Amino acid sequence: MKNLFKTPNPLKSILLITIILFAASRSNGQQIKPSDSGYAPVNGIKVYYEVYGEGKPIVLLHGAFMTINMNWGQLIPELSKTRKVIAIELQGHGHTQFSDRKLDHATLASDVAGVMDYLKIDSADVAGYSFGGAVAYKFAIQYPKRVRKLVIISSTYKSTGWMPEINNAFKGMKPELFANSPMKAAYDAVAPDKTKWTKFLEQMIAYAQTPFDFGDSNISKISAPVLIISGDNDGLDKIELIKTYKLLGGAVAADLGTMPKSQLAIVPAQSHVSLMKQTPTILGYLDSFLK
Repeated sequence: MKNLFKTPNPLKSILLITIILFAASRSNGQQIKPSDSGYAPVNGIKVYYEVYGEGKPIVLLHGAFMTINMNWGQLIPELSKTRKVIAIELQGHGHTQFSDRKLDHATLASDVAGVMDYLKIDSADVAGYSFGGAVAYKFAIQYPKRVRKLVIISSTYKSTGWMPEINNAFKGMKPELFANSPMKAAYDAVAPDKTKWTKFLEQMIAYAQTPFDFGDSNISKISAPVLIISGDNDGLDKIELIKTYKLLGGAVAADLGTMPKSQLAIVPAQSHVSLMKQTPTILGYLDSFLK
């Protein structure tokens, strides 16, 4: 791990973020087993999924380099008490195989739709964190009738939604920075083909370095109510975040009109990492919004 501390500060920070998330999930991971799990054949690959609980369905989409347990281990036991939770591992992540096909938001959103088809779920609430949040935005744009409510946690629909420091850090990422890391150990534990590690990293880094923008007009057309949850210091540009909320019909004087169907929650004293550790806070927002 010594090599991590010789890298430039922005790169070191990104790696440490993932390491901290990994360590947290190891100590407080989920204590329940899925009622169903397997692989859905979609778009030329097999996408891994897990199902928990019964009730109205909610689809969970994880952050970059993460697995279901690493991202959602603390939330699934609570959500599954009243909901049918469908957690998906996106292309190359966790149990889902690496593929040489181009990694982009549209394809990943199509994969999510394919898993829902496989499980015979017409529509669901959809929640995504970071990388998974961008996929969730794209899914809502491509498949508006399949989303009941949308939850976006510490994510954006365009590259410029991140602070410049974050985008600059992405530009300097290299596969060798992840050598001997906990992320590598997690990958080796469940990946169908451990020899694809470097190719997976190269693919994800190329994705992170590619600018994207789903378009303001497309965001404003999202018909489903949207809950945006952000840490006050999570790396998102808060000016852009408010613009996003306005596109969704928010940031109005509700006393002079009507309360918007979408909601914005800024959680104080939280970073991109620590936000996902605030299980009671996030559950409170989800319970209120999804009901």
